[in-house]
Amino acid sequence: MKSLCLALLAATLAFPAMSLAQPAPVPATSTQAANAQAGNWIVDPAKSHLGFSGTQTGAKFDGSFKHFNAQIAFDPAHPEIGHALVTIDIASAVTGDTQRDEAIPGADWFDTKDFPKAVFEAKSFQSKGAGQYVAAGTLTIRGISHPAMLPFTLEISGATAHAKGRMELIRTQFGIGQGAWASGQWVALEVGVDVDLFASR
Repeated sequence: MKSLCLALLAATLAFPAMSLAQPAPVPATSTQAANAQAGNWIVDPAKSHLGFSGTQTGAKFDGSFKHFNAQIAFDPAHPEIGHALVTIDIASAVTGDTQRDEAIPGADWFDTKDFPKAVFEAKSFQSKGAGQYVAAGTLTIRGISHPAMLPFTLEISGATAHAKGRMELIRTQFGIGQGAWASGQWVALEVGVDVDLFASR
């Protein structure tokens, strides 16, 4: 959770006119108007990083997701109308440990066969002052959704932005770790998700 938020790109389809008369314009909804006012940002995947951390048999480990997509509409002057959608390819997770990396996609853990994606959708942002924000939204993993808050810092310089945040989770709330892995005996229940995003307008 935690983080700069990501640019919703809309595609417009043009249809040939059926007559010389022009249809009356459809009034924009308040949500559409709000999204139009929020600044759109494109995340640089080469510079950005989406990581996670945990503890196994008392030893801490770090990992990252190699493939994810982030769309953000965010205006620091009006954070409350912002929106972000982060989609994560769970099978792209790597930790540097072969046994762990082979287990992560399995049915006992993320079950990527049935649930290949995790999604964080931020529906608004709250300013805490001094470049600090909180993204409030919903996190969905293994088809299980829970409210989630992502605190993050944001630095904007011209047309570029850098956001860093961290979200703390209890993995079993999302069904991560089945059977013998449902307790914290071997793998701790607490997991951290780290967001480090670079984006441009």
